[in-house]
Amino acid sequence: MTRVTPDFGYTMQKEAVPAVSSDVVFASSQFPSYRIGPNNQIMETEGDPKALSMKEVVAHETAQLLEQKNRLSVRDLASKFEKGLAAAAKLSEEARLRQAASLEKHVLMKKLRDALESLKGRVAGRNKDDVEEAIAMVEALAVQLTQREGELIQEKAEVKKLTNFLKQASEDAKKLVDEERAFARAEIDDARAAVQRVEEALKEHERMSQASGKQDLEQLMKEVQEARRIKMLHQPSKVMDMEHELRALRVQLAEKNRHYLRLQKELVRTKKREENTLHLYELEGTETLGSYLQIHPCSDNAPEVSKCSIQWYRVSPDEAKKELISGATKSVYAPEPFDVGCILQVDIISEGQHTTLSTTGPIDPAAGLGTYVEALVRKHDTEFNVVVTQTNGSHHPTESIHVLHVGKMRMKLCKGRATIAKAYYSNSMQLCGVRGGGNAVAQALFWRLKQGHFFVLAFESERERNAAIMLARRFAFDCNIMVGGPDDRAPLVT
Repeated sequence: MTRVTPDFGYTMQKEAVPAVSSDVVFASSQFPSYRIGPNNQIMETEGDPKALSMKEVVAHETAQLLEQKNRLSVRDLASKFEKGLAAAAKLSEEARLRQAASLEKHVLMKKLRDALESLKGRVAGRNKDDVEEAIAMVEALAVQLTQREGELIQEKAEVKKLTNFLKQASEDAKKLVDEERAFARAEIDDARAAVQRVEEALKEHERMSQASGKQDLEQLMKEVQEARRIKMLHQPSKVMDMEHELRALRVQLAEKNRHYLRLQKELVRTKKREENTLHLYELEGTETLGSYLQIHPCSDNAPEVSKCSIQWYRVSPDEAKKELISGATKSVYAPEPFDVGCILQVDIISEGQHTTLSTTGPIDPAAGLGTYVEALVRKHDTEFNVVVTQTNGSHHPTESIHVLHVGKMRMKLCKGRATIAKAYYSNSMQLCGVRGGGNAVAQALFWRLKQGHFFVLAFESERERNAAIMLARRFAFDCNIMVGGPDDRAPLVT
């Protein structure tokens, strides 16, 4: 029989449980609290609900940083990133310490289990059951410790990622701060240089003003005196007298021009009689813009003009180029602005006889028309009173007054507030004088908006008609568009 002495328990414990090494460092000063659950399972009691895990702390800090990122300035952002970097380093250090504590717990658990295993072989009965239960509790603690270690490793990886992210963000913030600082310094330097240039320019302007102020004043006084002299010379009565004199001179000049043309035509007829040349027709009319030319028979043997085939041509002064005037097949033709500076020629064919007539010289421009058109060009829109005589080849039933608007981008025909036709300048538009007709042909205009849609308009005077043609062609040319009559500027090889 075994004798049990009072100090048996102390002796057995001293011999069965080896001493714990003195170099072991515990993570905390108190032993973790556990409780026995169903089926003798060891369960760890819940800690303080206010204490957060390291993972939750890191997540909370990261959320706060992301929320404040958009509303922080560059300098504050850099400061926050540096604080976050320090916090991440601190968290990393705590994770390292916890890992070390975990390793120490593993060592303690292993030693404790070895001691219990050694004790198990030495005891029997109820004590042996208690030892086995203690071994089970230690193994359960080891499993929980292993799980906790895995969580710590995962938290360590996340903390490392966060640390790297904060380091990169801190570097980017510092780089951004440096760039903004350099940009601000460059702008400040540019502003200083601009201010200096402005100051120098102001000083130079002040010096020049002081130097030239006296000279400018003298020049201004001279200009005022000259303006007063001109005003005294150009009194209203004197201006009216000058206008009457100019009008009379123009009338005399036109009369002398007509007389000169008659004499020249008589000279041509005389030469032809001397050459025994049969002269059947002749051109009558003033060879200037604003008038019209008409074919008249000058012999009793001449066939009727209405039964002849007629075609007008536009010939250059040096007779190097000859253009057929499309549609000009009547006995009457009114020169238009394209004809100025050119010689007009007409071919008359009847019963096998071919007669060619031409003007004695180039067509002259109308007096004062160029100045009048230049004054109209300055306006945005010019209005002309017209009467529509034809629409798409049919005679217009009424002869009411319409208004033709010639603008910088388009032409428009209106009657009152209603718009009859409107077209922008384009390559399909045609605008020229009417080529053939009665005595009013010099006041008529042909306007084709597009294929199959055209008007014949009669103006109040020849001057208004030619001014409208020149003004529209000027505005169209500003739009890189050439507006003319049918087949204008098409050379005919002779």
